[in-house]
Amino acid sequence: MTQMDRSQGRLARPANDDADTLAPVVTASGHRALLLEEPLIFEQGADGRTGVDLPEPAGRPSRLGGLDRRGAIGLPGLSEPQVVRHFTRLSQKNYGIDSGFFPLGSCTMKHNPRLNEKMARLPGFADLHPLQPPETVQGALALIHELAHWLTTLTGMPAVALSPAAGAHGEFCGMAAIRSALAARGDVRRRVLVPESAHGTNPATAAVLGYEVDPIPATDRGRVDLAAFKAKLGSDVAAVMITNPNTCGLFEDEIQDISRLIHEAGGFFYCDGANFNAIVGRVRPADLGVDCMHINLHKTFSTPHGGGGPGSGPVVLSAALAPYAPLPMVVMEQGQYRLVETAEGDAAASFGRLKAFHGQMGMFVRALAYMKSHGADGLRQVASDAVLNANYILARLKGDITASFEGPTMHEALFDDRFLKDTGVSTLDFAKALIDEGFHPMTMYFPLVVHGAMLIEPTETESKQSIDQFCDTMLSLARRAKEGDAASFQAAPRLTPRRRLDETQAARKPVLRWTQPALPKAAE
Repeated sequence: MTQMDRSQGRLARPANDDADTLAPVVTASGHRALLLEEPLIFEQGADGRTGVDLPEPAGRPSRLGGLDRRGAIGLPGLSEPQVVRHFTRLSQKNYGIDSGFFPLGSCTMKHNPRLNEKMARLPGFADLHPLQPPETVQGALALIHELAHWLTTLTGMPAVALSPAAGAHGEFCGMAAIRSALAARGDVRRRVLVPESAHGTNPATAAVLGYEVDPIPATDRGRVDLAAFKAKLGSDVAAVMITNPNTCGLFEDEIQDISRLIHEAGGFFYCDGANFNAIVGRVRPADLGVDCMHINLHKTFSTPHGGGGPGSGPVVLSAALAPYAPLPMVVMEQGQYRLVETAEGDAAASFGRLKAFHGQMGMFVRALAYMKSHGADGLRQVASDAVLNANYILARLKGDITASFEGPTMHEALFDDRFLKDTGVSTLDFAKALIDEGFHPMTMYFPLVVHGAMLIEPTETESKQSIDQFCDTMLSLARRAKEGDAASFQAAPRLTPRRRLDETQAARKPVLRWTQPALPKAAE
């Protein structure tokens, strides 16, 4: 390439440019070109700086009842430009789905359409108060009712509980309904069967509800061992909790046999619907014999991930469990929508409330906007494209990076660390090197049943171009690792604002509060 070659109007690097062989650039400022070093906001603060300067009110007595401030309260003092720059720079260090490809498996980090966000910000939805009289929020209740219709139609289930605040909360809801149904028939059962590859919240939910968790092993095909499942069935089994497609990204092809067997034993079939996005519009869980299933709106219907905030995990229920659904419920009577908030009438068997109010309105609006903008045929294509993209990644990578199981996958592709044997490179090292390449790492070391797991989920929102770029990078890293470049992997990441941290200590002993450094003692 000559110096006159151009790409998109920019001068290309001359062929004799040996910048890659030079020592790293060290700057006096700590900045790296447009990647700016950013101290903590407390480190930037100083007395006397303020974005707003208000005079002290004169001639007015204090109304603080003797609780007036006697000293500094520890807040940083900054001007408005400093505050704006600080948070803008922090945002530029954050990697998100708007920045690039986000291959986290099991988490479904798909694009959140801006139409959804616009709808959620409409005044009639964004400024509601949960204690408004029902007659003043008929539009909101109508939206919730329509969302319930879509969820029950797509799953084939007769009822849905919308109040659960997240997937794990939905698990609790479904299992609480099962416990109530068993109690109503005077049936005391203490065991819940859970596959070893299940999400950790599955056994945790069962344990919180007082059940004994009995694990089911997997076959070498990555699916539930049907013979082991049969052997564990008994009159004390309350339910089986199965994710389908499962955490290895595979469809449980014996799911109808599992459903039949658990029902014959008098138990219930709880389906973890975390991966419903792989089959939405193509498979109805009711047709598989499911009794209840939670649906992560952030995974299947594009609402933002909760991150401890606005999650939503509705639970669809079979006819056997519908009477035990939690309060409140939206119903229509004589042309008006209302909330059923007491356990009486048709709701007399409800197991009670899961939270103070009905659910997360912003997530309901976003999910319904997504459904209506796609339509039934569009949602079917969403699932098809997600599966297509995952199998494309599997096909491109499995020659150099070991796939954990034979055959096609569903919405995510699972690899393991066998290809790194004797290279001195671990799954963690590989993921850190991927950061230097500009990609967020895939899910690592999960599911636990696969050693050195790398779980990749492209979702349906990624183009072939972006997936190819990711695959090319993965293959390049695999070749480097096999060629003996372990040292560079173990030193990665090298191009981030911070280098590799002691993540174990950070998790066990987090420093959550900034303290003023001790001032040096004055010279004698």
